[in-house]
Amino acid sequence: MNFSQFFASDFWTHLLEINRTPWQIFISVLDIAIVALVIYRLIRFVQGSRLMILIRGLVIFLVAYVLASVLNLPTMRWLLNQVIVYAAIALVIIFQPEIRTALERLGHTTHLFVRTKGKSSMTLQIEAYEKSFDYMAKRKIGALIAIERSQTLDEYAATGIRLDADISSGLIINIFIPNTPLHDGAVIVKGNKIAVTSAYLPLTDRMGIDKQFGTRHRAAIGLSEVSDALILVVSEETGGISVAYKGVLMPELSADEFHTLLVEHLSADVGSGDNAKLWTGFFSHKEEKNVR
Repeated sequence: MNFSQFFASDFWTHLLEINRTPWQIFISVLDIAIVALVIYRLIRFVQGSRLMILIRGLVIFLVAYVLASVLNLPTMRWLLNQVIVYAAIALVIIFQPEIRTALERLGHTTHLFVRTKGKSSMTLQIEAYEKSFDYMAKRKIGALIAIERSQTLDEYAATGIRLDADISSGLIINIFIPNTPLHDGAVIVKGNKIAVTSAYLPLTDRMGIDKQFGTRHRAAIGLSEVSDALILVVSEETGGISVAYKGVLMPELSADEFHTLLVEHLSADVGSGDNAKLWTGFFSHKEEKNVR
């Protein structure tokens, strides 16, 4: 079946044929569900990288093709069919580095469909974050850590210095000590490793952010707007600990609040759907301190 047949009425008539047996209907529904799941997970997988530009372009292209089919524009459909042949080759060439990185990452991990972090390992990580951030907050040492979750941060990791080291409070503290080679920029954590340091994160364009929040906080909010990463910040001016997630910055957290957020978002026995509920529940009990 070629691309144009997907939009043909005969295809959908056969798929939704009334006199089909229950088993055939079940297989069709299962087929559609699997394809939808794969497409959804692939979109989540590339979100936050340059490949999202490709996805947006494909969506616009599909909308144009559907409109051409519905309005019966044969010339436009012919043109779009020709574009498909050459665009596929061009896109592979243009996005070759991103596609290669995505395939390598897919081949080395199972978290595209299943989250597999061990509880003991994650507990040690949480303790490392708490101990190091407590140390840096008391001494007003600025810090910025982005913890990768389901959406890749490879685009931003490419701007940093590769480290690939085990996570420990001592290493985190040493990275952010002022006037050291690696202290400037952000640390990006992938799985149970500090992948890179001195990485550059996108700054938010949002207006109305309190002037007390500097570049680190704007970078934390910016990354949280384009990915599902959990971003941890220590203010160099106030020593306050903040957490950014999905476009929301929670500033000046106490030690207990910081611990609660880390456990809710990083514990292996909490699924992504539960994370969203826990995050919402946490915010509903907080005062209106959110920076939106």
